[in-house]
Amino acid sequence: MISFKQCVYGGLTSLLFASQLIAGAIDVDSKASSIQWKGSKITGAEHHGTIGVKQGQITMDGKKLVSGKIVVDMNSVVNLDLTDKEYNQKLVTHLKSEDFFDVAKFPEADIEFKNADIQKDGSYKIKGQMKIKSETHPVEFIAKLSADGKSAETELTFDRTTWNIRYGSGKFFKNLGDKVISDKINLKINLVLSAAAKTR
Repeated sequence: MISFKQCVYGGLTSLLFASQLIAGAIDVDSKASSIQWKGSKITGAEHHGTIGVKQGQITMDGKKLVSGKIVVDMNSVVNLDLTDKEYNQKLVTHLKSEDFFDVAKFPEADIEFKNADIQKDGSYKIKGQMKIKSETHPVEFIAKLSADGKSAETELTFDRTTWNIRYGSGKFFKNLGDKVISDKINLKINLVLSAAAKTR
């Protein structure tokens, strides 16, 4: 099972102790939300950029976070570290290709959960699933709610090979030398909610 480090609907700190929240579904503001990605080679060289949130929603039951889902727009991937436009476009095109995320065939990815257990510090231990391409696998991660109920941040790391994204992986290809690409992909998710989880 892949472990998420500080994950989805994240950066959310501790509103749950102080106030009683309105129950129901709250939409994610996709335009204001963002996801930062980072990948690296075995040499330590890194690339980073952003990818957009297409839509999302969390559901509250009183003071408790119950469920949630975000849909990622895989066509929106951008690289931010390469200043050479040609090389930048070459990398982005490769990430969208069949070697990696096959965006033409699979334009969306998503993370969904329906089991959230509140912890002593106000965060949640969540069991859910993530879908990339045609692969869906269970995931576990930690989520928190912000004190004002208006935003969410998170950081997660997953092993891409679990979702059958094997290009450049040292697990499956030998004699790659310094061309080995790390199996780990890091995401920092910042979600802005369209309406705050207000007190009654």
